[in-house]
Amino acid sequence: MARFQAKLVLIDLDGTLVDSVPDLAYSVDQTMLRLGLPLRGEAAVRTWVGNGVKTLVERALTNDLYQPADPTLLAQALAVFMEIYAENTSQRSRIYPGVVEGLAFLQSCQALKVACVTNKAEQFTHKLLKNLGLFERFALIVSGDTLPEKKPHPLPLLYAAELLGISTSEAIMIGDSQSDVKAARAAGFKMIAVSYGYNHGEDIRDYQPDAVVDSLAELKAWVRCD
Repeated sequence: MARFQAKLVLIDLDGTLVDSVPDLAYSVDQTMLRLGLPLRGEAAVRTWVGNGVKTLVERALTNDLYQPADPTLLAQALAVFMEIYAENTSQRSRIYPGVVEGLAFLQSCQALKVACVTNKAEQFTHKLLKNLGLFERFALIVSGDTLPEKKPHPLPLLYAAELLGISTSEAIMIGDSQSDVKAARAAGFKMIAVSYGYNHGEDIRDYQPDAVVDSLAELKAWVRCD
């Protein structure tokens, strides 16, 4: 098994570090209640997350992964969701097993920089990471509204690498979704996928990441930082 030499590791948030669906599903269902629409449930929300809040709310409104929602209704629902989720960002969310061990290993490598790159809006990203005690573990946090583009566009990855002064050839992206894989490929990063996250019900292996792990505790078997 080949190990990847790295000086930078970028890690996705939802579905990789944290199972945030319980809070998202609660907020979606409370939004549906206010709008007089059917509840969607946690199982459906698990197949919808990963592309930002606006897309999640649109999918909840149409009960479909791809169907567009009425713009006026979407704007109304998004405002309601943002209000509810602001109070429920980390009430039910939990760090995945192995995350603390994986981060501890990465941070034991003195020459390695670790950053978080997510499509989640900054106001929710920072609150979630702080409330779960993960915020201080990252040299940089790039949120979904930090830049004009978000994953699967490579810009957030390229931005992080440039800001931290690391070549893309020495960088690894770790995530759970096709958006992470596509962004990593476009940016020239190596890609390590987790098997457990949110990928719209598809097997992440179908997108051919460089490696797949069942837990971030396994990173020590894949990452070289000497």
